[in-house]
Amino acid sequence: MPEYLFITGRLAAPALTAVLAAMRPDFDYEIAALDANVAALMDTRFIASRLTDARGCARVMLPGLCRGDLGVLEDALGTPVVRGPADLKDLPAHFGGRRDLSGYGPYRTKILAEIHDAHELSLDAVLTRARYYRDCGADYIDLGGPAAGGMPGVEDMVAALKAQGYGVSVDSFDPETIIRADRAGADLILSVNASNIEAARGLRAAVVVIPDFGEGLESLERNAQTLRRFGTSHILDPILDPVGFGLSDALWRYRELRRRRPDDPMLMGLGNVTELTEADSVGITALLAGVMAELSVDYALTTEVASWARGAVRELDLARRLMRYAVEERILPKGVDDRLLTVKERAHPSYSTRELRELQAGIDDANFRIFVGEDGVTAFNQDLFVQGTRPEDIFPRLGVDDPSHAFYLGRELERAFQALTLGKRYIQEQPLDFGYISRDRAREAQSPLPSRENKPARAANRNAKRNAKDASQPGRSDLPEPPEQPEPSEPHGPMRCAKRG
Repeated sequence: MPEYLFITGRLAAPALTAVLAAMRPDFDYEIAALDANVAALMDTRFIASRLTDARGCARVMLPGLCRGDLGVLEDALGTPVVRGPADLKDLPAHFGGRRDLSGYGPYRTKILAEIHDAHELSLDAVLTRARYYRDCGADYIDLGGPAAGGMPGVEDMVAALKAQGYGVSVDSFDPETIIRADRAGADLILSVNASNIEAARGLRAAVVVIPDFGEGLESLERNAQTLRRFGTSHILDPILDPVGFGLSDALWRYRELRRRRPDDPMLMGLGNVTELTEADSVGITALLAGVMAELSVDYALTTEVASWARGAVRELDLARRLMRYAVEERILPKGVDDRLLTVKERAHPSYSTRELRELQAGIDDANFRIFVGEDGVTAFNQDLFVQGTRPEDIFPRLGVDDPSHAFYLGRELERAFQALTLGKRYIQEQPLDFGYISRDRAREAQSPLPSRENKPARAANRNAKRNAKDASQPGRSDLPEPPEQPEPSEPHGPMRCAKRG
């Protein structure tokens, strides 16, 4: 008799079949794919109306997110019914194995990392920043130029970067700079529209083409047609506008352009949202990476000018891999790789006061144990049991006189209250986990240049004048390929960002 009948929907059935086959469980099983697209949206009454028997199996396992009274199904089938994990990829762990993450890591979307106002930096500073961006996952180094006019020294910067094996894009609307950058060996040029499109004649580099200022997709398509007549390789960029200035319309443009041009390479520039929204960039970047994965966007331009966008390149590198995996595997982007959880954290066990009292009962020494639980922070030894929601509620009551012991407890209590505030897991004498940030820091990986917080407004003015900008590179044979990126470390593993120069 088969041990389990696994219930699923049509879309998840192939993935469930593959996961179970890879598990090679030591029990027999059957799979029932019911007439529903999304397994998680089925409830027990829906299943009972479509499943007439347990197909000879000893028990039935439902998707973990399936709602409803299990007794309804048990009565109908005459068989025990249980819920499995919320994500079918966790089935191996549910049955005592390891989650199957085969296929995790590759990406479609290539990253252009902009060195803002590169013409104002020394060549050594440009190369230092480029190394940092490459170590954080960038496929191309984008040389950001002035809002108007030429870019001094563009040939030297392009040549130096190419000599060290970088893919290079040049961000300028100036026709003369475009031509000079192309002659110096740039791989990509951003951007052109009807106002400067003549500069794209005969270019070797691929160009990013955008709508005419104040116009929409029709002008973008006209400009792309002109580039096709020129024989110039190009990438389509409908422009992602800032929040409050047409973000939702911009997302529609990307969706509509992909519908019209299913095979053409596209670019999305994230800076108008990550740089011009005063919120941590990690969540914004992850969400936009999900949009790009669904729309098969080939290139993404990002930068790290605003202080709240520090780390945006690394965040995009992680997010593009996670979102590609989620979209292609038809799973939710959760429970796979937690390195984008920086301020918040996955669910973790918490201790009640009763449980902590039971722990205290087994202690026979004066050393303090510190826990974060349902009632705040608790410190206890064999004699004392102290709880509070502020460090000053606890420390004076511990009766510690030795300076070194006081320093140790003060440090641990501060860390514990930080964990309490942020909802993070606290383990005594262990650093808090801030996702990729703390794991990068363990390797002394930081940005080599100070974040220039006064620049976002300037960038906003430039983008407003140009109706925003972006650049990226497509997956077509007639476009230059970037240097190959190394495979990422396993999820939850160490990070790769370079040490601060």
